[in-house]
Amino acid sequence: MHPAFSVIFLTTLSGVGQGLFLALFTGQSYAALGLVRVNDSPTFYTVGSFIALLFLGAGLAASFFHLGRPERGWRAASQWRTSWLSREVIVLPAFMAVVFVFGLLHYMGWDPNIIGADNPLQGQLSLFVGMLGALICLALFVCTGMIYACIRFLQEWHSSLTVVNYLLLGTASGFTLATAYAALYAPNLLTLFGVWAAIITFAGLISRSASLIRNARIKYKSTLQTAIGVRHATIAQSSQGLMGGSFNTREFFHGASQLMFKSIKWIFLVLVFPVPLALLWAGMNLHAPALLLAAFVVQYLGLIAERWFFFAQANHPQNLYYQTI
Repeated sequence: MHPAFSVIFLTTLSGVGQGLFLALFTGQSYAALGLVRVNDSPTFYTVGSFIALLFLGAGLAASFFHLGRPERGWRAASQWRTSWLSREVIVLPAFMAVVFVFGLLHYMGWDPNIIGADNPLQGQLSLFVGMLGALICLALFVCTGMIYACIRFLQEWHSSLTVVNYLLLGTASGFTLATAYAALYAPNLLTLFGVWAAIITFAGLISRSASLIRNARIKYKSTLQTAIGVRHATIAQSSQGLMGGSFNTREFFHGASQLMFKSIKWIFLVLVFPVPLALLWAGMNLHAPALLLAAFVVQYLGLIAERWFFFAQANHPQNLYYQTI
């Protein structure tokens, strides 16, 4: 498939925003349970929510570049009963609204304990809003992943690993950013965010490696023989079929050389996993925010390469008709 950078930025930027919000909610939850001691500054959660909204808004803006008629983009939500894309279009703004309310509650300081002041568990209103946001966030990850996992004829995508990878990689990038953010404004949360960022990144390495191994072993259901209805054992294609190119040859091929295609795979495997893990370890031990921010930047650049590879690796069955480029 031809990777569309609008969709690449939509999925990676939104993933960072989702992961950052989950990190903020995790930090507040640990504090409410008394597992960490935090100077409960409303500014930390307010600014963090604003940063998450910036990433989510940037992802939403990038999606409009993928529309042929952006003014009709609202129609994408009309098929929510059957389309995962329509569900994503609905869930993303809903999630952004909850993130806004979460940050607003902290900014206004209106955060009453709704389960009683004498209860040892802190039951701030913002915490329950965060719970709702976390559920919607997970639903958004599922919707985004299922857009591709539900396509049966693209066998590289048609797997539960697609959804798992979207969830883990987006969450990992958000927690890595949260670690750098905490190093500057909430040092007591640095270890919490950093450890979770490392755990989720390592889990992402396992799941993404599993998907690469799976895709390398795929036995395709369609062959050149089944595509043209000829059962002869040896069939050789002598021409492209459309010598001047067409929509098919532009949109269903990545157009990169085999060397570049293989190089991108190793580039993202290095940038998304081992390098950020090393920078996280060094940044946490040296208390160096610059190293932690570098971990996020490197990981995000790697995610752009990973998402490009994800789209390019999908082999559309129609390519059987246009093997010679």
